[in-house]
Amino acid sequence: MGIEEEFQEMKEHAEHSAHDPSLIPVTFTMAVLAVVLAATTLLGHRAHTEELLFQSKATDQWAYYQAKNIRVHTYELFLDLLSVSALKDPVEAEKVKAKYTRDLERSQEQLKEIETEARSLESEVAGEQRRANRFDLGEVCLEAAIVIVSLTLLTRRREFWLTGILMGVAGVGITLTGFLIH
Repeated sequence: MGIEEEFQEMKEHAEHSAHDPSLIPVTFTMAVLAVVLAATTLLGHRAHTEELLFQSKATDQWAYYQAKNIRVHTYELFLDLLSVSALKDPVEAEKVKAKYTRDLERSQEQLKEIETEARSLESEVAGEQRRANRFDLGEVCLEAAIVIVSLTLLTRRREFWLTGILMGVAGVGITLTGFLIH
């Protein structure tokens, strides 16, 4: 049997099921699963978007860290050169040295803060990734549930409907665990 013939047979079964009241709970279940699937898909997309935003912020923070680190090394190099150079005005040189030493210390403290923020953002990325993975897995389970429930329309076997409901409940449960991840 070709694909077109199978499709036609499925269409005929679906049309026939519209006239069979015993299949109303099955079609209602499919509709509910489709709505829950749409919501889960939306949650997954939003979690992936948040993941990308946090990743972008973390990348920006690491770039800032690198720029600040270059400045620290520049201050260190300048202070090293200042200490080995012959100076015309040692008093003024000490003032300059003190200024750059303060700038160096301040920049080193800022480096620690910047690194802490970057690591915090990376932690947010990982959390959003775990959350998105849960939503994605829930989505897959709900899609499978719809397919399994739809087999009831073709076969008239109640086992497919019950199995699909169980798969749908599993998908909802997995989706809900995504809200527990922080």
